[in-house]
Amino acid sequence: MTRALLSVYDKTGLEEIGRGLHDLGYELVASGGTARRLSEAGLPVTSVDAITNHPEILGGRVKTLHPAVHGGILARRTDEHLAELASHGIAAIDVVVCNLYPFRETVARADVTEAHAVEEIDIGGVTLLRAAAKNFESVAIVCDPADYAGVLASLGAGTVDVDARRRLALKAFRQTASYDAAISSWLAGAVEEPPFPGEFHFAADRVATLRYGENPHQEAALYRWQGATPTFEQLQGKALSYNNLVDLEAAWAMPWEWADPTVAIIKHTNPCGLATAATLPEAFKAALASDPVSAFGSVIAVNRPVDMELLEVVGKLFVEVLAAPSFTDDALAWLAARKKNCRVMVGQKPDNSALVIRSTGDGLLVQTPDDTGVDRAAWRVVSKRQPTAEELAGMEFIWLVTKHVKSNAIVLGQGTATVGVGAGQMSRVDSVRLAVARAGDRAAGSVLGSDAFFPFADGIEEAAAAGITAVVQPGGSMRDDAVVEAVDRLGLAMVVTGERHFKH
Repeated sequence: MTRALLSVYDKTGLEEIGRGLHDLGYELVASGGTARRLSEAGLPVTSVDAITNHPEILGGRVKTLHPAVHGGILARRTDEHLAELASHGIAAIDVVVCNLYPFRETVARADVTEAHAVEEIDIGGVTLLRAAAKNFESVAIVCDPADYAGVLASLGAGTVDVDARRRLALKAFRQTASYDAAISSWLAGAVEEPPFPGEFHFAADRVATLRYGENPHQEAALYRWQGATPTFEQLQGKALSYNNLVDLEAAWAMPWEWADPTVAIIKHTNPCGLATAATLPEAFKAALASDPVSAFGSVIAVNRPVDMELLEVVGKLFVEVLAAPSFTDDALAWLAARKKNCRVMVGQKPDNSALVIRSTGDGLLVQTPDDTGVDRAAWRVVSKRQPTAEELAGMEFIWLVTKHVKSNAIVLGQGTATVGVGAGQMSRVDSVRLAVARAGDRAAGSVLGSDAFFPFADGIEEAAAAGITAVVQPGGSMRDDAVVEAVDRLGLAMVVTGERHFKH
């Protein structure tokens, strides 16, 4: 009789695979709760301690760690190894069904204690997985209930072929690697200084293969950290592309900077229009007015539920992605009928505590997020003219917008709406010129936000010529005195924040 060993925490499909193996002539060997569940299902089962001749000890911490188990799993099916097994009265184990305690889920709970977390560190299960996966030439290791039916079908037809066993082994090793990553990340949080551990061990699952990457000749896929709650749920529309996802990530962070209804209209990760107002429709109109040409084919993110009142002002504008915390039923019906290709996304409020990670050719760049807001107590007026209350309010709004614009970033605003954005230019004065060109006549009377200091007075001179009245910027240039002199000469007001917002 061939032998199968079953030891699972997740008992999904356990009775089915147990019955299938039994019907195929396998002797079922199981431990603890797995053995009880199989027995309750009316299946004959041999307990692990019956083949080890040793009871479980240490409250179940040691059950399967024994040569009678691991010898049966690890033996090659050679005459030499089989003879050695026979000499010790050990039977070969051809199928191992095993999955692990839910460590990642346990430590994610707010009330978990260190003692409880430690008890969820699986030892025997990980060892079974690794042993069976190592000997995939002879053993089928099944760690995912989704594979039960396929394995049973293959065994019923004769055998699980070596290619299939190799794929099953890969899945098992990935499970143990992920498990170890979860444990090491948890323990690092207890013994190493935040925010950066000595090593990173990532575990992420592929959740989608994308049509292509940034360009059609590039392949791409979407992965999600294991244990992470998805930020978005797609309700309708075409499949998301790589570029859609990059833009969506950038857009979604923007409206949540403000408590008031806010609309962010973005292209290529930069806002072409952003505004807050008393209602979403008002905010949308103001944001769209900032750059209606660039808004074509945009990603739009809002921080309030989307209803028909908003969609009526969106109208015929071509929108690639629309993201919101929720949608009314009639809004969804309208989008399905009028904008069936628009990707409609429901999102959770962004987590501003997560580390920011970017790949490099040989590793990773990791930083804490730029999660600061407006600290008026740290601001200094450096111009002779004091800003008006209206200008200061505009500065507060525009200063938050600059965080989300690629450097060199220049943003012009009137009240709580952008009127011109200059992004990603190689010189700051060119960003000023671009923002002014976008704003047109609306540059007159606007306030200007700059993500970093002005290295020369030329940017200020361009701003003053366009009618901009006030500037908020970090300060810190070698030529700050020259910049302030130009501000005073031209009659502007200027505030320095002492804090920059580069976004590369």
